[in-house]
Amino acid sequence: MKIAILPGDGIGTEIVAEAVKVLQALDLSFESETALVGGAAYEAHGHPLPEATLNLAKAADAVLFGAVGDWKYDKLERALRPEQAILGLRKHLGLFANFRPAICYEQLTHASSLKPELVAGLDILIIRELTGDIYFGAPRGRRTAVDGHFPGAEEAFDTMRYSKPEIERIAHVAFQAARKRGKRVTSVDKANVLETFQFWKDVVTEVHVQYPDVALDHMYVDNAAMQLVKAPKKFDVVVTGNMFGDILSDEAAMLTGSIGMLPSASLDRNNKGLYEPSHGSAPDIAGKGIANPLATILSAAMMLRFSLNQAEAADRIESAVRTVLSAGLRTADIWSEGTQKVSTREMGDAVVSAVRGASVKTITTITKS
Repeated sequence: MKIAILPGDGIGTEIVAEAVKVLQALDLSFESETALVGGAAYEAHGHPLPEATLNLAKAADAVLFGAVGDWKYDKLERALRPEQAILGLRKHLGLFANFRPAICYEQLTHASSLKPELVAGLDILIIRELTGDIYFGAPRGRRTAVDGHFPGAEEAFDTMRYSKPEIERIAHVAFQAARKRGKRVTSVDKANVLETFQFWKDVVTEVHVQYPDVALDHMYVDNAAMQLVKAPKKFDVVVTGNMFGDILSDEAAMLTGSIGMLPSASLDRNNKGLYEPSHGSAPDIAGKGIANPLATILSAAMMLRFSLNQAEAADRIESAVRTVLSAGLRTADIWSEGTQKVSTREMGDAVVSAVRGASVKTITTITKS
């Protein structure tokens, strides 16, 4: 097993270090290689995704990714901004399916901004199409308007587009995932306004015929955003396009108490994937040792399960996270009265101890000492 480790910027280096520490505690046989990406790569090589980094990602069996971005790069031309690294990796690796589970751990129901009864037992899987939609559609750019309300004015434009094969393959992924869960898929669109998403709705409906054992319903994105807050446990698998998925998955993250708890996997057709926390690089807290590494650690567990065929090892990590939370350990983003605030490194150390078999009582004793 070869893992490409791309920490990135901001808190990326801190949280990835803890995830690697947890992987090493499993005593698995794997090779890893680290490379620069994002703003760090731009500083060293003049590009956020250098050829050497891309080649490493292509050669690896899986990619463990931190986060990229910093406000100081906002004035760069778009092609050189750190965020282009993750977009480039998705494109060049063919990563079209993004899995973002939103699970509210029993120990964190009071950390959610919603009432505990609304989120207790929450387990949603949002599947986001990653390589199409308005993020990649062409043409795009700036020009002088020749029509519209203000001819002659400067305007910017992007193109929303989806082909039938793009929609079909993500629909198959969603229905197959639902078969292993609650057998319900909600397809989110804006078919009442956008031709692209009327097409999306039609194609998803066609694919659904092949999955008679899975229930399908369609929901407009504005209603889906509202229902995620009103009655989130009504959802099982949610499938949607690139832009809507980007927004809804971050909303769902806050149902769990913190986006610092939300892992993600981006997969190609052969289940090779890039694994990253759903949050960003958070440059405002970088270097302070207060970032939550659990989303990255849980992303590493997803990597073991989906790309490296190490389901038992993945279970050990996920069980260890639950043990640590039961011990009352919390980073600042999920801390509340009656729990123990710990640093990024201390949280990683606690997960390592739990992976190695330490009990809740032992972990509590170790951290307090």
